[in-house]
Amino acid sequence: MDTKYLPLIAKNIRKFRTKKGVSQDTLSKLAGVSFNTVTKIEAGDTPNPTIETVNKIAKALDVSIDLLMK
Repeated sequence: MDTKYLPLIAKNIRKFRTKKGVSQDTLSKLAGVSFNTVTKIEAGDTPNPTIETVNKIAKALDVSIDLLMK
């Protein structure tokens, strides 16, 4: 998959998720969001997820929202 054109948030979520060593499924459970939501964000199909969703994912990954957005 060519990640060159993925939104920054998609790249960062994938980066921090793999760094933490968790699957998309595990992240969805930790964050309390659907598996479909996580896969769509990482695939770039949801380039602008809600701030609530980003906040949940950031908390699950133990990173700040700023880190996911930069």
